[in-house]
Amino acid sequence: MSIDKKGPVIVAELSGNHNGSLDRAIELMELAQDCGADAVKIQTYTEDSLTLNSTRPEFMLHGGLWGGQTYYELYKKAKTPREWMKPLFNHAKEHGIFLFSSPFCKDDVDCLEEAGCPVYKIASYELNDVQLIDYCASKGKPMVMSTGLATEEEIQRAVDIVRSHHIEDLTLLHCESRYPADPTKFNLMSIPYLKEKFNCKSGLSNHAIGDELDIAAIALGADMIEKHFTDDKSKGGVDCEFSMETADLKKLVNDAKMVSTSLGVKGVHLHDDEYPMRMGRRSIYLVKSLKKGEILTEEHVRSVRPALGLDPYLLDRVLGKAAKIDLESPIPLKAEDFH
Repeated sequence: MSIDKKGPVIVAELSGNHNGSLDRAIELMELAQDCGADAVKIQTYTEDSLTLNSTRPEFMLHGGLWGGQTYYELYKKAKTPREWMKPLFNHAKEHGIFLFSSPFCKDDVDCLEEAGCPVYKIASYELNDVQLIDYCASKGKPMVMSTGLATEEEIQRAVDIVRSHHIEDLTLLHCESRYPADPTKFNLMSIPYLKEKFNCKSGLSNHAIGDELDIAAIALGADMIEKHFTDDKSKGGVDCEFSMETADLKKLVNDAKMVSTSLGVKGVHLHDDEYPMRMGRRSIYLVKSLKKGEILTEEHVRSVRPALGLDPYLLDRVLGKAAKIDLESPIPLKAEDFH
């Protein structure tokens, strides 16, 4: 994605939390930006993009947040209508908001192309829709794909399709596809694995409450964190149950910045201002005076602070040697005073 920053890209997912209001969708976009989100994501579909209008048992939702209705009824209520796309993307451009979307069929993609969508996201449940992935990739834009529920073979197939269109900017998001997600079901080690295995960026699409898993993901090298967002859960919304509120998003942004800054570079690294502090470490001091020619033994020395004397690991090199001159304790021990 063309977002230039150090640390992970924080994406606020609006989903259906706009409650069917374009004005509320715009308000939430602006609020996410004010809270520090780097990008806002929406979903572009109609109920017909996703399912069939049927009351057969397989089209009914049972239990959970959305039980008691058909898929068709849920998606009709939750959709972000195609006719909103141009107003939303125009508003985003005018206000410096990085907005992108998840399409669910070719018509959704065509609508987003007309609106100027800069990045396409493939939702986890669509990762096996190779025709949709191919059509999105054919537009030549950066892509993000959630991997929840997918096998490694399926991920490889999706990545191969994207790469066949010479797209280098690809982000794979580990995802636990439950709503809300159970933290004990996550396998966050997938994040560095996805990055190494598929030679791409990786991150976390997180439906769990709190930002603990996001922070862990960042520590594991996540390049993107995506979470659902609303201003106030009491206002309702199909995904409000597992969405961040404004205070949560601000905390995530601040925590992500702190953690990503603290990661530093791979390997052992000392900062310039730490070298003077090394003087406070231990060294070998002479604690019992020696005459010239007298043999140095362990009774004559101690390892103490500060580090003005011989480094403790060098002590064996001088024990048993004779003093070249008279040495009056307490003084830092120097190897050149013995032979």
